[in-house]
Amino acid sequence: MLQRLDIRDFVIVHQLELEMGPGFTVLTGETGAGKSILLDALSLTMGERADVSQIREGCDRSEICATFYIASAILSPIKLWLTEAGFPIEEDGKSLQLKRIIETHGRTKAYINGSSATLTQMREIAEQLVDIHGQHQHQLLLKPGAQRDLLDRHAQLSELTLLVSKSYQHWHSIEKKLLRAKEAGSQLLQEQERLRWQLEELQTLKPLSGEWDEIQKEHSRLANAAALIDGTQALINLLSDGDLALLDQLAKAQSILDDLVDMDASLQDAKEALEPAAIQISDAVHSINRYLQKLDLDPDRLAEVEERLQSYYRLSKKFHCSAQDLPSIWQDLQEKLLVLEASQNISALEQESQIAQELFYKYAKDLSKKRQKAAQELAHSVTAAMQDLAMSGGQFEVALTPSVGNAFGLEQVEFLVAGHPGVQPKAIAKVASGGELARISLAIAVIASSASSVPTLIFDEVDAGIGGVVAQTVGGLLKKLGQTRQVLCVTHLPQVASQGDNQWRVKKVSTEHQTHSEIEVLSRPERVEEIARMLGGAAITPTTRRHARELLG
Repeated sequence: MLQRLDIRDFVIVHQLELEMGPGFTVLTGETGAGKSILLDALSLTMGERADVSQIREGCDRSEICATFYIASAILSPIKLWLTEAGFPIEEDGKSLQLKRIIETHGRTKAYINGSSATLTQMREIAEQLVDIHGQHQHQLLLKPGAQRDLLDRHAQLSELTLLVSKSYQHWHSIEKKLLRAKEAGSQLLQEQERLRWQLEELQTLKPLSGEWDEIQKEHSRLANAAALIDGTQALINLLSDGDLALLDQLAKAQSILDDLVDMDASLQDAKEALEPAAIQISDAVHSINRYLQKLDLDPDRLAEVEERLQSYYRLSKKFHCSAQDLPSIWQDLQEKLLVLEASQNISALEQESQIAQELFYKYAKDLSKKRQKAAQELAHSVTAAMQDLAMSGGQFEVALTPSVGNAFGLEQVEFLVAGHPGVQPKAIAKVASGGELARISLAIAVIASSASSVPTLIFDEVDAGIGGVVAQTVGGLLKKLGQTRQVLCVTHLPQVASQGDNQWRVKKVSTEHQTHSEIEVLSRPERVEEIARMLGGAAITPTTRRHARELLG
């Protein structure tokens, strides 16, 4: 579950440190106080894209850090993911930290357990930790693709849907190769001949990666071997072997300094400065001697290297490229020829396509069977929930219509609804009002969340458009969900807020120079006042307080 959220200089939040616990927590406050800003900040730690406009005015960066306690049920898959992705595991083995930094020059940084991460990695790990249901989520019910995704998420079919998608794409990529092979005919043969001719040219050289630089260096060394031998020999004479060798002169200078230091210790620094010089010159003499022993005049090898250099020059002109590019061109030509030869083997491609098609239908039929079962369960559960959400006698169905196989499976998924008894269920986009849509969406969200293993659920004003008894029912659903999950809900409804195990009030504070948001954890008397405000507005009366106490129970 989400254990702690630290926010610094984000929108109108200066500094906020929130400690969170289990159960059902509600966030309330005036419109514009910054309730949804908290969820926006949390979304950034879950891999959402950032914008410099989110940095608080006058600041140069924003920081958001979310700390999670990993429950035993998901501890193993989380640890496995961290290990495979190369991220460290905290010492206690049960904590996870996600951090985002936004800077004014447009750069953002992301970290998982203190190590740099990509936004894709942030999203992958966050999907296992938090599920956010936004206030406009019910609009997704109008889109067929979103309806299919909702059903698959409810049935926890993400792995199987990914297999179906990949197997379909693989099958169709082979089909495209097969089609090209059949259409190309003589053009492919001509292309093969051209590639073979080019490869024959390069085959005589067999250029290796990095070889061009190496043979240039070797050619320079061999071509100048005589000058190198003479020069290094002259150096050795100057440094150690000649009549006035530098090492001998340094030895005499050190001897004189030794005598002088005995007379005046202030010359000790000069003596110490001279000693390393003798050591370094001696090391240089050893290095030059070793080099000289390896150096040799080899006219045969020089001829070989010059011939290879000429081959590089000749072929680089022929292929209109630099000599360094010849190895990659050779490799590329070999790969193209292999692909062409393979693509011309039509019978092999047909067989490969048949195998890929059978694999796709195997996965797709398995997906259809599981969708059928999940559709019945979801329809039954949502229909039952509708009875308590002021849609008595209403009915919800999930229609699976067979279609031509594609990356999403073998059927189209469509949600049907009948708002009243005796009415034939029809497409939800055509018959559901805005309020009904919001209630059905909320029912699906709660039901899907109950089936999910994600430990933290966040609802951002998903109760908009409802009130009265329905709001009381929604609060009860969320409270029940909070018995097995950590649930956080932003709400304007007192009927929902009163059922929270904990209540936080978000308020906007204005000073002479700036405005910022603050959060208060409310005590029982403070909750009475806040719920009374939600019931009666600015003027809180004894009646609204009494009603607030009744709601709190």
